[in-house]
Amino acid sequence: MSVASTPEAANGAADGRRPPGPDDGPGPDRGRQRRVLAPLALAQFICSFAGSNMNVMIQDISEDLDTTVQGVQTAITVFLLVMAALMIPGGILADRYGRKRCLVIGLAIYGVGALLSAAAPGLGVLILGNSILEGVGTALLIPPVYILTTLLFTEVTSRAKAFGTIMAFAGIGAAMGPLLGGLITSAISWRAAFVFQALVVAVIILLSRGLHDPLPADRERDFDTVGAVLSATGLVLVVVGILAADDNAWLMGAALLVGSLVLVAFFRWVRRRERSGAQPLLPTQLFRVRTSNLGLITQHTQWLMLMGVSFVVAAYLQVVRGYNAIDTGVIFTASTVGLLISSLGAERFAKRREQRTLIMAGFTVTVCGIGVLLAMAHGSPKAWTSTPGLLLIGLGLGLMLTPSVNVVQSSFSEDLQGEISGLSRSVSNLGSSVGTALAGTILVADPAIGPYRVALVVLAAVGLGGLWAAALLPRTRPTPPTPEHHS
Repeated sequence: MSVASTPEAANGAADGRRPPGPDDGPGPDRGRQRRVLAPLALAQFICSFAGSNMNVMIQDISEDLDTTVQGVQTAITVFLLVMAALMIPGGILADRYGRKRCLVIGLAIYGVGALLSAAAPGLGVLILGNSILEGVGTALLIPPVYILTTLLFTEVTSRAKAFGTIMAFAGIGAAMGPLLGGLITSAISWRAAFVFQALVVAVIILLSRGLHDPLPADRERDFDTVGAVLSATGLVLVVVGILAADDNAWLMGAALLVGSLVLVAFFRWVRRRERSGAQPLLPTQLFRVRTSNLGLITQHTQWLMLMGVSFVVAAYLQVVRGYNAIDTGVIFTASTVGLLISSLGAERFAKRREQRTLIMAGFTVTVCGIGVLLAMAHGSPKAWTSTPGLLLIGLGLGLMLTPSVNVVQSSFSEDLQGEISGLSRSVSNLGSSVGTALAGTILVADPAIGPYRVALVVLAAVGLGGLWAAALLPRTRPTPPTPEHHS
């Protein structure tokens, strides 16, 4: 069900609360659509790029900052974890203070963090700049990207195309992170990769001046501080438990147990707030839509696989095979090409196949890609042996990223877009952090052929779980092509 088709959305358009979007009126303005999408897609690109480009800098950063591979892995995971923990509050703040304002503030914080990372004298400052400031900035800027897209693109076809573009940039950013990061690191320095991020952020801020916020900020909206602290603490402890699995069983068990108890306390707090008539951080009705719940599971699994495979393969190629940053980045070009091909075909696929079919096909192709990587692991040490598997993984992930987002976002009316956008992005980024933590836990102690294969087998098993969730999605008709009108 599209947001535009709900009573709430229709009333919002009729009573003047939502100014016309780029596809309202007698005919879609393609130039205006591109101007609206440009900053939103680039914002998603740079955040996804930041989540994966450090994978090819593992050796360079560890040597330059006198730390270890595990130290760099911690910085990567903390960045992803901060995003996951703060994404839900970020969605609420976007509604309270305005989507465009939070987007720009988030970009500014992100840019400062990137520059601080570029000048980092040690691991601690790198974690402050990259993991904390960039993570906080991302948590503020990403929910507005998805809220604005949902509210501005009201037609089913245009919204599918808009989400397709944004998810293409998300997947390409994650896949191109190793390539661009490798090129910049080899040509200049790993520090220059963070300067590149800051420059892109400056361009996005300039482009975002043309954006308008479809709905006014709700300054009277109550912010559930206790709920925000409980949800963030629970998520952090769960991932810390996964990170500790490789060398501290007691810490792992304690963190996972306490984290689970804190999350239980969070949901009890939410129900208590609702019963008292107060506004909770997340309304429980978000978890009562079966289709959305299954879509969230597929999103979590997709990003877990993407970031998990990226970390495993990058660490293996550098530590075991001895490839430098640029060699590793070039090898990852295969996954970038696959993501680009399938993501850019999202609109066409949506017209021909139901979303459930696309997500299932995506998981199937991705798991097959992991199988190819496993089959080639004992073969020739030449770089090309990783190419077929990475290409399949890119094709599979690009095929299912867009329909998974559309399934979730379109399950709720526009008055809940702040909450569902925050929850959706939190679940996806939690998948990214768990994927990196899980893969690193298996691999980082000794990334030789044995742990490499085990990590890939675990990621393939996770993919099969995502395929099972996708199979439970309800059958729907493919998105019908919408006739274009011209003024």
